[in-house]
Amino acid sequence: MEVNEPEVMITNDAVVFGLLMILLGFVFVTSSSKNAFWQKFYTYFPSVLVCYFLPSVFNSLGIVSGEDSQLYFVASRYLLPASLVLLTLSTDFKEIKKLGSKAIIMFLTGTVGIIIGGPLSILFFSWVAPDVVGGDLSVVWHGMTAIAGSWIGGSANQAAMKEVFDIDKELFSQMVTVDVIVANIWLAFLLIGAGKSKRIDAMFNADASAIEEMKNKIEQYQASIAKIPTVRDVMLVLAVGFGVTGIAHFLADWIAPFIGSHFPALEKYSLTKSFFWLVVIATTAGLGLSFTKLRQLEGVGASKIGSVFIYILVATIGMQMNVLAIVESPGLFLVGIVWMMVHIGLLLGVAKLIKAPFFFVAVGSQANVGGAASAPVVASAFHPSLAPVGVLLAVLGYALGTYGAYLCGILMELAAGG
Repeated sequence: MEVNEPEVMITNDAVVFGLLMILLGFVFVTSSSKNAFWQKFYTYFPSVLVCYFLPSVFNSLGIVSGEDSQLYFVASRYLLPASLVLLTLSTDFKEIKKLGSKAIIMFLTGTVGIIIGGPLSILFFSWVAPDVVGGDLSVVWHGMTAIAGSWIGGSANQAAMKEVFDIDKELFSQMVTVDVIVANIWLAFLLIGAGKSKRIDAMFNADASAIEEMKNKIEQYQASIAKIPTVRDVMLVLAVGFGVTGIAHFLADWIAPFIGSHFPALEKYSLTKSFFWLVVIATTAGLGLSFTKLRQLEGVGASKIGSVFIYILVATIGMQMNVLAIVESPGLFLVGIVWMMVHIGLLLGVAKLIKAPFFFVAVGSQANVGGAASAPVVASAFHPSLAPVGVLLAVLGYALGTYGAYLCGILMELAAGG
């Protein structure tokens, strides 16, 4: 059904950007408020959900136009790669290893669950109800890569998949809505489970004593690297983030045309797209720099600056969202539910097998599905000092997100008969 778009009230991107920043500021001030109303509100509506939907409401009401604005282009081409560098720059593989093998196993299990859940959900509905998605599966799988990017890494990887697989705006809007709704339903269950973790651990015969030791290690780690950032520190963080972004753009603009000219058959794998190489190079460079002294920039807030860029990107994505899209294609919501059930089922099965504490299940899952925005929320629901565990695993998710979502996309293409 065609809906007449309302006349746009604000067309100046400078004004729109200011409005988005005010919205983000409002969300973060209220989400950290001690006010009982706001604490209750954000219990049911996580801040990342609000950051998506407030701009989408403005877009739906015709206050701003996501389609006409250039803010998403700027955020995805400049802020996105910079954020990937700054978030992966803090990857400390030694610290992640100290979390214990069960934490890594549960995180990777969650990743595998998402990678195989996408193609399995396509196969399921192609057998049971081919028309449930209301469209051609050969087209729908493109949109599902956006969910894969978000659920393995985060909004950055989701935006990467949007460009890499050239997802239609309307389909992308529907998929973002499915992503946010399904992911936050699961988040609610995880937060409820955190309050019942001892009972769940007893069911799984899990030993959670390692969690206490981890709390002490994390508190010591935080104290050892934290410092008040100077202007020099902030400038160095920005130099690394945007410097690598510039190099990534330079190399991507050379690599993509070269492959297109010499290996045109690789176009079907998106290897001729500059944006694909931009994201891969930025992520790989960030991981490489994490082995150098530059990883100490985390102590002055490198990942915090990267997270700011991510939330700006989230707002610009939300500005393109059609909040009514899910009503038009409810079948996509069912696809998302089945996909998430595969993820959950695999997690619980492996957790039972290796007797992993529910903390590792919850944080391992949310580090994938929610990323750095909400994984610390789940971790801190167990204990405030454990929030960085969510960040560390989520950073690993950012590192794997592009690669995992790309692999998931290829598998979904095969499942759809591509």
